[in-house]
Amino acid sequence: MSSAQHRPLPIGIWLLIGVGGGVVGLLPWLITGARLPLQNLAADQTTTETPFALLPLSQYYLTTIVALLVVGGAATGIAVRALHRRRRPFAVMAAVGGLLLVQLIAAVQAATVTNDLLRQTAQSRLYLAAVLAVVVVSLLMSLLVVLLVSLSPRPGATIALAMAAIVAPSWLGVMFEEVLLLGPPGVVDVILFVLRWLPAVLVGCAIAWCGFRTVGRAIAVVVSLAALWIGPAFFTGVSNAAGMRVMAAYPAEMAEFGIQVFLSALTALEIVFPPIIVAAVIGVAGALLLDARRRRAAAIAEPA
Repeated sequence: MSSAQHRPLPIGIWLLIGVGGGVVGLLPWLITGARLPLQNLAADQTTTETPFALLPLSQYYLTTIVALLVVGGAATGIAVRALHRRRRPFAVMAAVGGLLLVQLIAAVQAATVTNDLLRQTAQSRLYLAAVLAVVVVSLLMSLLVVLLVSLSPRPGATIALAMAAIVAPSWLGVMFEEVLLLGPPGVVDVILFVLRWLPAVLVGCAIAWCGFRTVGRAIAVVVSLAALWIGPAFFTGVSNAAGMRVMAAYPAEMAEFGIQVFLSALTALEIVFPPIIVAAVIGVAGALLLDARRRRAAAIAEPA
């Protein structure tokens, strides 16, 4: 391999890698036009026109917010890890800075236009604060994912990739929202099939890349499968509770309802087990194939 292929990339390139990862995360939302969802507490309830917003701040889009930010972190982390031979000092810091720059701009811009649209009441301020709390948690998750994927050994990176895989359907589904509502049944069925099995396939691929050769990797596999079990149930509970407008004035009842939905989704074995089995099969088969490929490559290289 030539020295040019190992030459460290300029810091500016690493910054652009982070910016690009942030844009990739927001891309499905931007493709749809990025119009702020209708607000129940809007000052003007007579119009359906909403402003351009880089994030869909709404209680009905909480999982989407997490997905748009976390997938951006995963995309940046994968790019940084793939180019590890060309790092220089502060390269990862520059990439993370570029990612956070895009995501913070998106959060501030969306918060500003949402605040301008809402009635100036205590209830509206509480609502906006709650949605922004989800944004802050999502930013922290994105930061954790990008750092684990780009810097951690394979077990840590695998768990971070599994976290991103769980929200992948919400990320991809943004682009197909209108089709799912108004499209032909055959097309809708295909999209729903892909979205249902996408996390299992992605988690399986992450497990295959990780392998089982050490205790740490085996633990990472178990944690990733557990995340595939618990994560969707958690987001189902949150989405259902947040979407119950009639409970908005009763936070305790809303939380109780969300917990009930979460436990119900967690114990629906006919729903939760098939994706776990698919991910495990893909992971084991992929890990064995990759291990055989490595042994074959080592055997070919040994005489030389």
